[in-house]
Amino acid sequence: MSASNCLRCLVRPSAVALVPRQILQAGGGSLTFTATAATKGASTANTGGRQNANRPQKLRFKKTKKKNVVSSGKPPLPGERKAYRKKIVLSNNNALPVPGLEELRPNDLSKQKNVGTVKALPEDIVDALRAMEAFKPTQCWGIFRQPSVLIRQETVDLTKKMEAAGADGKTIRMVIEGNRITGKSLMLLQAMTHAFMNDWVVLHIPEAQELTTAVTEYASIENSPLWTQPTYTLKLLHAFKRANEKVLSRMNTVYSHADLPQIIPMNSPLMQLINSAKEADGAWTVFQALWRELNAENAGRPPILFSLDGLAHIMKVSDYRNPAFELIHSHDLALVKLFTDCLSGAHVMPNGGAVLGATTRGNSPRSASMELAIAQREAEKAAGEEIPQRDPYGKKYDDRVEAVMKSVDILRLRGVSKAEARGLLEYWAASGVLKKRVDESTVSEKWTLSGNGVVGEMERASLLTMKA
Repeated sequence: MSASNCLRCLVRPSAVALVPRQILQAGGGSLTFTATAATKGASTANTGGRQNANRPQKLRFKKTKKKNVVSSGKPPLPGERKAYRKKIVLSNNNALPVPGLEELRPNDLSKQKNVGTVKALPEDIVDALRAMEAFKPTQCWGIFRQPSVLIRQETVDLTKKMEAAGADGKTIRMVIEGNRITGKSLMLLQAMTHAFMNDWVVLHIPEAQELTTAVTEYASIENSPLWTQPTYTLKLLHAFKRANEKVLSRMNTVYSHADLPQIIPMNSPLMQLINSAKEADGAWTVFQALWRELNAENAGRPPILFSLDGLAHIMKVSDYRNPAFELIHSHDLALVKLFTDCLSGAHVMPNGGAVLGATTRGNSPRSASMELAIAQREAEKAAGEEIPQRDPYGKKYDDRVEAVMKSVDILRLRGVSKAEARGLLEYWAASGVLKKRVDESTVSEKWTLSGNGVVGEMERASLLTMKA
């Protein structure tokens, strides 16, 4: 075998092997190769490029100035973003007026025959609820002609208890519990509506987290372990005055108050007492005097509804700190202390009323003691169930929280019934936001897809595309 056709050359044939045999014989067995100038130049360039690529490159840093970004718009004013985030639209002129829609009357929420019907809120009640910040931005008010509510079986049960408590001079203490978007805040709103329409006095804390997350000013009370929040108290007084003006205008003071920023003699209009709180520094003393007047015995005072939304936020240690830089417990804040005393029964309202606290599942801290207390109260109410106990290895329990929740009633909200769901879907269809025919199959479909009638899930399934 010739050298040009050896085994090594079988892998990569040589250039001689690729040349036809006739050319080799004519050329005497030798080959000559020539290259043009263009080919030679390209070859040289390729070789030089490979050599330059192997050389180390020097990094060159060039100083460049950043271009000034010119703002093309006006920056938002202080508080403008928060106002837009909390903006609530309660009516829509483009929605169809619902034929036959009736307005609520004082006793409609406590009548059994109204379960499953939708009633419109009167305008004066809407103004009072707006003043107390009972409406939430996450609720679908802005896609209907006017604010209306669905009367549920739980609504009738709660308002009947409120009527009995107001008539007997007793106080009901209840926690509204349930999963997400089951209507806990709406149940508070309906309780407040019933109270306003029956001339009760309503005091409502719309967001409990504003009291405990260190977003408002606080100061210590002299000769007391409690802490006051003067700015929030002043805001609460103004909202209380706007919402309850119709009832408060008919009441006079039964005590004289000389320690207020403005001396209030006996038998003065109660509105004058509230108007004396013009600065945050004296708001807490005015609030104490107002609370004393509202709870005066044998003075013909109306029942009081004291409600709070976001109960878990006050059942923990707050984010505030004392001068020793130690965290302050939420129950050492004066406003929170007043509500927890009323909820636990330590403070009795002599004229009767209701103390309602609603839990929340969105943006809510976990309170092991509150969850345990709710489970224990439900097990005590259900006969034959074992009462749950503390985890022996748990370290996040709070004795103060368990003392507050020791004797409260629990109202657990679940999904609406099919009859209630049908009434709600018929109202949506009459408003023009539901484009389906409401029959048994539609009601069963929406009720099943919403997790057995969870109101928020029904809104997601039917009205999500209508929200702005």
